[in-house]
Amino acid sequence: LCCCEYVDRRGRRSHLAACCCDCQELDEGCDRWLACRSLPPGALESIAAAVADRLRVPWVSGAVRINVSLVPPLVLLPVLLHVASLHFLLGLVILTSLPAVVLWYYYLTHRRKERTLFFLSLGLFSLGYMYYVFLQEVVPRGHVRLSQVVALTCGLILMLAALSRAKKDPGYLPVPAGSEKAPHQGVLSKGGRGITTSGAASSRAVNGEAKGYSRMAADEPEGVKKDWCTKCQLVRPARAGHCRLCGRCVRRLDHHCVWINSCVGEQNHQAFILALSFFMLTSVYGITLTLHTICRGRTPFVALFYCPGVYSDYSSALSFTCVWYCAIVTAGMGYILLIQLLNISYNVTEREARLALRDNTGRRLLGGLVIDTGQYNRGFLCNWGHFLSLGSSPPQRSAEDIV
Repeated sequence: LCCCEYVDRRGRRSHLAACCCDCQELDEGCDRWLACRSLPPGALESIAAAVADRLRVPWVSGAVRINVSLVPPLVLLPVLLHVASLHFLLGLVILTSLPAVVLWYYYLTHRRKERTLFFLSLGLFSLGYMYYVFLQEVVPRGHVRLSQVVALTCGLILMLAALSRAKKDPGYLPVPAGSEKAPHQGVLSKGGRGITTSGAASSRAVNGEAKGYSRMAADEPEGVKKDWCTKCQLVRPARAGHCRLCGRCVRRLDHHCVWINSCVGEQNHQAFILALSFFMLTSVYGITLTLHTICRGRTPFVALFYCPGVYSDYSSALSFTCVWYCAIVTAGMGYILLIQLLNISYNVTEREARLALRDNTGRRLLGGLVIDTGQYNRGFLCNWGHFLSLGSSPPQRSAEDIV
């Protein structure tokens, strides 16, 4: 392949110069539209798939496909922030509607069981763009010392390092060989030997997550039950769960985090908490430095709500708008970090809390912020000691697997 050639989703060689030609799905859709006929079911999805497959850039080994979910944050975020800096009312409307749009997109992809790079792209580009605005608009004013810039930069680097570690293997259970060929073997034919399960149980899901249920082998004594995952075709250890988005079982599964586009489990939970903590410290520090610069003589909390004359020049207005954007994101991440710290203190995962709410087996504590299942709670110090030791020993020697 030359740098402008690629192999499309149908396995045929194509060229970037012909991206707008010979699109059968689009041609059929336009023909039906001109003839005032309705599109067949799935036509729009087929057109979108064809367009996404042809969205590529030249590369050394052939044209590389661009993930469509990466584009909106890179284009819309700077545009919206610059528009919001033009007037106070524009900023109020945009900064109020932006979280609503992000939540809507989250529930849309969550309902469709889709993995998307939108949130990871939004988070990383937001960090980069906020840092750029800080260096371009705030530092040249002369009120920020070099040591403060270095401290902010170090916090950002440490947060990215922890985020990179959090994106690694969360503790996936090895998939048995040949299980991918039989994903729907939850029901065996009558008289068949081996594993027997009920068809109703194989189709059940808890909050979108495939529920593991008990299986009994023909050669095992009656009453011996194990947690069996029909999707991965394996016996899961205690506290493991199946992620419907990743399609894998994860040891001590907490939840699937869209901000890192990966699961949070036994192997990366510590790095996830560390990344959130570094983000909170760095973000609050950057907000404080910016408000001290553009709203002189006022405390950061007062300046966040009352900073007269901030819209008198565009540079101050852009910095103030970015501060509010950072404050909204920091508040959301702070809530996630608070829930995580409370769950760790009671030794409960998000998945276990959801199951306890569904089965009405847990206790709501601290106004419903945490659900105590009581199953693994051994006290504050023991719970944190257990969390800090996650991933330090081989998985098969984990004491909780024997429970």
